[in-house]
Amino acid sequence: MPLRSLIAESMNTDNFKYSEITSIIIKSFYEVYNTLGYGFLEKVYENARMPEIRKNDLECNRQFPIDVYYHDCQDGQYFTTYWWRKRS
Repeated sequence: MPLRSLIAESMNTDNFKYSEITSIIIKSFYEVYNTLGYGFLEKVYENARMPEIRKNDLECNRQFPIDVYYHDCQDGQYFTTYWWRKRS
């Protein structure tokens, strides 16, 4: 199967629980990648995706801390690359 067909197939997000948000996130990736091309450090792409995601009505934070628990004890923190949700 040609790469273009595989990409188009992967863009079909109708079967995901959060299909609208998933579609925005995937499209933002392709917009940034197609504009910048390859070869930059991850931070460059991470920074460029923020305005793309926000202009599509998602609230987005980078390096968002999430507490990690093992049983009833806080075991530490995990920092996500992105954390987003639909704006109310």
